[in-house]
Amino acid sequence: MAIYRTLYYGDVTVGKGGRITIPQEIRDDVGIEEGDTLTVRVEENPRGVRQMVFWRTEPEEE
Repeated sequence: MAIYRTLYYGDVTVGKGGRITIPQEIRDDVGIEEGDTLTVRVEENPRGVRQMVFWRTEPEEE
């Protein structure tokens, strides 16, 4: 299992219908492009605090 370190934090705006807007700088840094699918995992700690973790898988080579 990989252990990741935090590089920086950014704010994501929640809009109408729960849509989120990921800032362009973050999209550029992690390589998110139009049409990509992100996976989300919801985690909960023992005190009941929840967080969402998103990731983009590398596209499969054809």
